[in-house]
Amino acid sequence: MKTTKLLTILAVTALLFTSCKEEKKETETTAITTTEATSTFIIKPEGTSVKWTAFKTTDKVPVGGEFATLNFENKSGATPEEALNNLEFAIPVSSLFTKDDTRDAKLKASFFGAMLDPDLIKGIITYNNGKYVAAITMNGVTADLPLDYSITEERRVTMKATMDLKNWNALNALETLNKVCLDLHKGADGVSKTWEDVEIVISTYLRDK
Repeated sequence: MKTTKLLTILAVTALLFTSCKEEKKETETTAITTTEATSTFIIKPEGTSVKWTAFKTTDKVPVGGEFATLNFENKSGATPEEALNNLEFAIPVSSLFTKDDTRDAKLKASFFGAMLDPDLIKGIITYNNGKYVAAITMNGVTADLPLDYSITEERRVTMKATMDLKNWNALNALETLNKVCLDLHKGADGVSKTWEDVEIVISTYLRDK
């Protein structure tokens, strides 16, 4: 009789233990699924860069540079599109950097210095119908800049655009710069030229925490 009771107790205990394990396993699976479903994409200024390429001479020789400082608040979203949409930013002109101190000084003083707001470039990136657009405010003018977009499996985002300076009424500022750099912007034909189109590349990394 005692043996029968003991076997019954062991059987009930084993059943309870197995049920607890299955319940725990189900709970863990649910937790993992929930975590994956709520994965976030975070964009931060320290992981973002803005590089540009301008052109000189009739042969269109490239001159590269970047802005070392890009100010915006950390922004997140459930998707890359949500994280990047409505991202407002400000770029101090003082952070312009081309690895040439003399060139930097001329750009700040003669190009941006000839604009209505020589200190700051502002903008907001928006996403709509599968396309990204940056509304850039420079020289007192706000104009749209369409962005080509790509993202890698490692969450590296690249946005490219070509900025036509006349859309920001900046051709007078460009002419002021060209006068200062008259001889430096001459090609083999002896013509001094500074092109009005500037290539822009924005690069960032979408973190998950």
